[in-house]
Amino acid sequence: MQTNFTAEQLSDARLNEVDRILRRCVHCGLCTAVCSTYVVLGDERDSPRGRIYLMKDMFESARDPSVEVRRHIDRCLSCLSCMTTCPSGVDYMHLVDHARAYIEERSPRPAKTRFMRQLLARVVPYPRRFRWALRAAPFARPFRGLMRRTGFNELATMIDMAPAVVPRGARFSGPGTAATKSERRARVILLAGCAQQVLRPSINDATIRLLARRGIDVVVASGSGCCGALVHHLGREDDAKAQARRNIDAWSKEMGKGPVDAVIVNASGCGTVVKDYGHMLANDPVYAERARTISAMARDVSEFVAGVGIGAPERWSSIRVAYHSACSLQHGQGITDEPKELLTKAGFSVVDVPEGHICCGSAGTYNILQPEIASQLRQRKVAHIKSTRPDVVAAGNIGCITQLAGGMSIPVVHTVELLDWAYGGPVPQGLESMATFVTDVPKPKRVAEDFIDA
Repeated sequence: MQTNFTAEQLSDARLNEVDRILRRCVHCGLCTAVCSTYVVLGDERDSPRGRIYLMKDMFESARDPSVEVRRHIDRCLSCLSCMTTCPSGVDYMHLVDHARAYIEERSPRPAKTRFMRQLLARVVPYPRRFRWALRAAPFARPFRGLMRRTGFNELATMIDMAPAVVPRGARFSGPGTAATKSERRARVILLAGCAQQVLRPSINDATIRLLARRGIDVVVASGSGCCGALVHHLGREDDAKAQARRNIDAWSKEMGKGPVDAVIVNASGCGTVVKDYGHMLANDPVYAERARTISAMARDVSEFVAGVGIGAPERWSSIRVAYHSACSLQHGQGITDEPKELLTKAGFSVVDVPEGHICCGSAGTYNILQPEIASQLRQRKVAHIKSTRPDVVAAGNIGCITQLAGGMSIPVVHTVELLDWAYGGPVPQGLESMATFVTDVPKPKRVAEDFIDA
């Protein structure tokens, strides 16, 4: 793609990178076939190619973004399916990130929209605030009709999504170290997350138990918090960088206490952002090097467990699992096979979901800010899941789990919860009725050492 930036514009770091990204696009349009919003809306402006043209014009003209441009950029899920498909290697992820930050800086939104986006940014990334907000949601439910009539549809949607009962906190919530009782093989830092530890704290507990059985100490560092993904996708660039710096400080301090083998993330949306810290802070003289180090050490939990090996399961089952591959895992991190292979080795019967490259509509806060499109995508995804006739759905991202669970009666759990169950952990929440389909693997009366000593 030919660009027309001036020399003065190209002296700006953001526009310089935008120019490099745009020049790789050859207008082929292969991205449109895999774009979730284009598939359901059929509007070229809601495809990667269409948005690239809109962003190119916006950046080159240096004009304040129009309402039309803002609407089509806001509709992007950042599912990154287009990047997996693109033969030219267009870095759409960072291009749309720059566009969102530019829009947030230069395009004032209506007061109601600003309020909702500010509310999300100030509540969801903070577990204590988020927990109180969820507890307050039942009291606000009678007013949802009024909210919608007065234009606060997003707020009503958020209340609809709130669970009837807020789960109790995780058994191990940190900060601190969950030490293995076995011979120590490794030491890792776990990103405890924000929304996940409120909505489904059992995911962190399952992660810690699974790793501890393999001889791995798990540290939740004091001072760490939200990865920055939520505010990053809202275009709040400074807030995202501040949250990234806070985590880097906390994790660097922990690394100073002893060797750390990896930074483990069990919410793939967070993992994609943590792996991008090096890029996010590349121009920060104080944090750039440490950010690159953290990004290089970041691992999705399935990626790490597959690497260290998990051994033979303690339980075996006939449970049929539909594996939902979160966009942030398959497109954002390029992890496709590891979770399915781990589940298969653990004794589950694993099936792929048709049209797996299409987003479920969660995408962070997308299902709150764009509820109509998100609902269409969820219905499409649920229909494909049901076609596989599974007993349970496994996913590697809390956003997907929450989104899918709200649209069907088939239970949805995190991949690591099923693995923990197969390797000696408790029955995952919502699967109690399936416990009879799981049997313990018989243990031999004599092991290899017995014969060696004989």
